[in-house]
Amino acid sequence: MKEYERLVVWLDYIDSERKRSEGRRVPLNSCVRAPTLEEMLQACKKLNLDAQPEKAFYPRASRRQSGYVSIKKQGQKQQIIMAIARELSRIRGSQPKKV
Repeated sequence: MKEYERLVVWLDYIDSERKRSEGRRVPLNSCVRAPTLEEMLQACKKLNLDAQPEKAFYPRASRRQSGYVSIKKQGQKQQIIMAIARELSRIRGSQPKKV
C-alpha cells in the first residue's frame, strides 16, 4: 500500500449541518456551522500545520461547492481533524457577532 505524505481534511468533516452519512467525522458538540476555507486555514496555522487550501466539490455531495486543506502528515488523521475542529470553535467564539 502506498504511503502518502499529506492528509486531506474536507470542510464537510467539521460541518454541523452534515449528517454522519453525508461525511461528517466529528461529533456535533465539536462541529461548527458552515465552516469556511479561510477559517480552517487560520485554525491550521494556529496549530502549526503545513496546510494548503483548495476549493473543490466534496465527492459525497458533488453539487455543493466545498473545499479542503492538504496537511503534511503529523499523526493520526482523526486526532488532527478533532484538533482543527476544537480550534475552529475557539476562532468562532472569539469573533465579534455580526449584526
